[in-house]
Amino acid sequence: MKGQDWYQADEVAQEYDSLRFSDGGRVIDRREKEAVLSAVGPVDGKRVLEVACGTGRFTTMLADQGADIVGLDISREMMEQGRQKAKDAGLSDRVQFMRGDASRLPFPDDHFDSVVAMRFFHLMDEPELFMQELQRVSKDQVFFDTFNRRSFRVLYTWALPMGSRLYSRDEVESLLDAANLSLANEEHAFTLPYGFYRNLPGSVADAFRAVDTTINKTPVGQAIASVSYWDAQVED
Repeated sequence: MKGQDWYQADEVAQEYDSLRFSDGGRVIDRREKEAVLSAVGPVDGKRVLEVACGTGRFTTMLADQGADIVGLDISREMMEQGRQKAKDAGLSDRVQFMRGDASRLPFPDDHFDSVVAMRFFHLMDEPELFMQELQRVSKDQVFFDTFNRRSFRVLYTWALPMGSRLYSRDEVESLLDAANLSLANEEHAFTLPYGFYRNLPGSVADAFRAVDTTINKTPVGQAIASVSYWDAQVED
């Protein structure tokens, strides 16, 4: 798994949210949360698993919406940040954080209504094994994102400290087919890659995001979007 050691470093966990989702990074945080809620919600009363929950951005958000949610991650340091976030929000009773390996999930078949895996598949050397495991524990839905091969992200992705796997649409469809999943919906976003926004002040990032959103509505913008959100359904 690319970047496993990097993500588990204590100093990375402590600064992860502030470095990535403050100032210009807020536009990324908003769009990702919107994508998750749009696909998975309404979640009141649903049993949800978030794989690679990290610092609990989505875990806490879904718990606040009424989900009974488990957040699983390999990094104790990241999950400590998530536990504190849930505690601060008064949601500790709705969230369970577990350290575990996503290739061997400690749950029975069909245990969750939905499984969410954000910022996960770009780190996987063997994504097929993980997709099949996510499908196994879900009754209905697997929602995940990928970084795209036909995007500006290709210009700098391998220079990132954790590396990054890029996917074509054909590769995503093959993953779904092998895991007995069918594509229910998809969204493509961010013509300008994430790293561009993180280096901008918030107000400047908002202005660029408005232009980016306009471009993204065009066929060209969709074709070169840097990230895709995939809503997959478990086949009978």
